[in-house]
Amino acid sequence: MTQLPSQQFALDARVEQFGARVAHHLNDATRQMPRDITERLRAARSQALAHRRVAESVTAPAAFTQGNSATLTGGLGFWGGAASWLPLVALVVGLLGIGTLQEQMRAREVADVDTELLTGDLPTSAYTDPGFAQYLKRAAKD
Repeated sequence: MTQLPSQQFALDARVEQFGARVAHHLNDATRQMPRDITERLRAARSQALAHRRVAESVTAPAAFTQGNSATLTGGLGFWGGAASWLPLVALVVGLLGIGTLQEQMRAREVADVDTELLTGDLPTSAYTDPGFAQYLKRAAKD
C-alpha cells in the first residue's frame, strides 16, 4: 500500500511527536536516578549511537537501491517486466519437465519389473507365496 506524500508527512510528524514525548519522560526519569547509573546509561547510549552510525552506513546503499527498484522496473515497460519474469517462468517449466521425466522413468521401471515377472521362469503359485515379497526385495538389492 502506497501513501500519498501528505499522508506520509502527517505520519512522520506524529512519529516525531511521540519520540519527543518519550524523550521528555525519559529525561525526567533520569534526573531522579543516582549519578553512577546515569553515567552507565550515557556510556551505553553513546555505544548504541556508534553502532547505529555503522549500521546506517552499511545499509544506506541497500536503501538507495530498494527505493529506486520500482522506478527501474516500471521504466522498462512491458518487455522489461516480461524479462524480469523470464527466469521464474524458466524455473517452473524446468521443474515441471523434470517431474514429468521422473514419472516416465518410474513407469518404465515398473513396466520392466512386471515384464520380468510375467516372462520369468517362476510358476504362478510362487506369486501367492508369502516369502515372494522378500525374494523380490533381495533381488532388487542385488
